[in-house]
Amino acid sequence: MRDIDNMNEYSPEEIAQIVGGILTKVEDVKISRIGPPLLADEHTLALALNEDEIENLSKTKAKAALVPIGVTSETITTIESERPRLAMMKLLHLFYMPPESTVGIHPSAVIHPTAKIGENVSIGPNVVISRNASIGKNSKILANTYIGRSVQIGENCLFHPGCNIGDNALIGNKVILQHGVSIGADGFSFVTENPNNVENAREEGKLKEDNSDQKIFKIPSIGSVVIGDDVEIGANTCIDKGTIENTVIGEQTKIDNLVQIGHNCKIGKGCMIVSQVGIAGSCKIGDRVVIAGQVGMADHIEIGSDSIIMAKAGVTKSFPGKNILISAPAMPRKEFLKQMKTMKKAEELVNKFKEYEHLFKDNN
Repeated sequence: MRDIDNMNEYSPEEIAQIVGGILTKVEDVKISRIGPPLLADEHTLALALNEDEIENLSKTKAKAALVPIGVTSETITTIESERPRLAMMKLLHLFYMPPESTVGIHPSAVIHPTAKIGENVSIGPNVVISRNASIGKNSKILANTYIGRSVQIGENCLFHPGCNIGDNALIGNKVILQHGVSIGADGFSFVTENPNNVENAREEGKLKEDNSDQKIFKIPSIGSVVIGDDVEIGANTCIDKGTIENTVIGEQTKIDNLVQIGHNCKIGKGCMIVSQVGIAGSCKIGDRVVIAGQVGMADHIEIGSDSIIMAKAGVTKSFPGKNILISAPAMPRKEFLKQMKTMKKAEELVNKFKEYEHLFKDNN
């Protein structure tokens, strides 16, 4: 629970209207905060969104609660919602306090004379804005952020402290970058003078006996990164710029903390990419794809729209849209379950064989 000073108070009627809920009023109460039932006091709206928290309403000090549709109480005011989590989102926006920033440029910021700063922009301490960069109106660039040459940033963006934006990046409107995001670093792209172990393994299925004199040469990245409107990128996530073409993140896509997206990747609209995902270079991800935690994807893979890749899957080849992928190497869930059933049957056959194995030995 978060206790917020100097916040407005709301009546149950106002809360019900904000979340579009059904109000069953038991008594008058003024609500100034939200929290779980066991930590709530009489001015807290208790969030009872699941069975455990609903049971905890019998122990709460709260006088009002947000509950799923069909849950009522004779002793506490309830606001029923068909989608309690969506209602919670609206309430969190109501009580959320944005990072502290003031309109204007902090004296310690370094801004190139050719940079263009829009109206009502906030530039925090130690921010560096390079040559020909532009920042749209109402955007907030917080402390210790670096913005490279010719970067274009849209309106109403929020960049938390410590972000690094490489040259020529194009960032849309209402983009949120959490702490320590890296946009537009060089891609992990190298070449050897002669075929290396990876190339040999792919083409011949084996490694060379002697590869000790091999030299590795860096391939520079001259592309950049394009990020669509209403994208959010989590803390310490890295999105590399393209080798020649741009790396692209589609509008409304949400990326968690500690994600790596390689050079030349094309991520579609409305995707959800969870923490510790690694996407190698030149992958193409369709729209509305969900990639769960710790998924690893090899390079040059295509995943069709409306797919789900389950946690810790290892994706080594392309798949069409509307697939649920699981395991390593990744496969459609139906195929995975079929394999599991086959293995279970094989285990039963082995156990039966062991029961009668002595008969074969006796006959011999």
